[in-house]
Amino acid sequence: MPSALLLKLSQCRELSAEDQALLAQAVAHRRELAAKEDIIRQGEPPADVHLVLDGFACRYKLMAGGKRAIIAYLVPGDFCDLHVGLLGKMDHSICTLQPSVIADLSRAQVESLMRRPAIAHALRWSTLVDEATLREWLANMGRRSADRQMAHLFCELRVRLAAVGAGARDGFRLPMTQEELADTLGITTVHVNRVLQQLRDAELIRLAGRQLTIPDVAKLESFAEFTPDYLHMRGETASGRPQHAGALQAGAA
Repeated sequence: MPSALLLKLSQCRELSAEDQALLAQAVAHRRELAAKEDIIRQGEPPADVHLVLDGFACRYKLMAGGKRAIIAYLVPGDFCDLHVGLLGKMDHSICTLQPSVIADLSRAQVESLMRRPAIAHALRWSTLVDEATLREWLANMGRRSADRQMAHLFCELRVRLAAVGAGARDGFRLPMTQEELADTLGITTVHVNRVLQQLRDAELIRLAGRQLTIPDVAKLESFAEFTPDYLHMRGETASGRPQHAGALQAGAA
């Protein structure tokens, strides 16, 4: 089974066996982190580039009074800023939300990878997708109601997790708590609970423990006004199902 990183980059282009071997070598230095553990904190100098190999992480900023705003989710195969070494210090923090495996790449390793044209192309694509995802999140926060924001987030995570073999066609194991959903949407945990119940009552989702099931993907996507275009995946259908690689299919964690 290809690694999550190779599965993600294959959405941009196929890499040669030599390029795949170089990527595998570059991410060989890895460490296991517990849930709720910071990978890097706001204000720290970014010495290395971090890659999520397994698990689930988020970017966040602490606000006045200790409130937290989650501003992005990182799934397996996602880099925590490829060019972060250009900055003097971090302007946000990154932490795990569940037990995770993280690879640490030195700046020299990243520069070496960027000298390989096919890898450089795929890594630039990855950065552009991160920026497109941020734009979509901003549009959600500014123009969609809380129930549609949450539905949109579930649609996005379904596509992103399935693409790297970490989710199924009709759902995934919900990697965040209601409190973390509240920090993402900018609402209270009481409101989160109410919205989840609304989505269940409308039969848009089923939630058993932490397992999220989407009975009708097209119906949820229509409600959320979701299209996967901003994720820029190859062979993507209107329902967000990859067409080109059977290896992308996986059961829920």
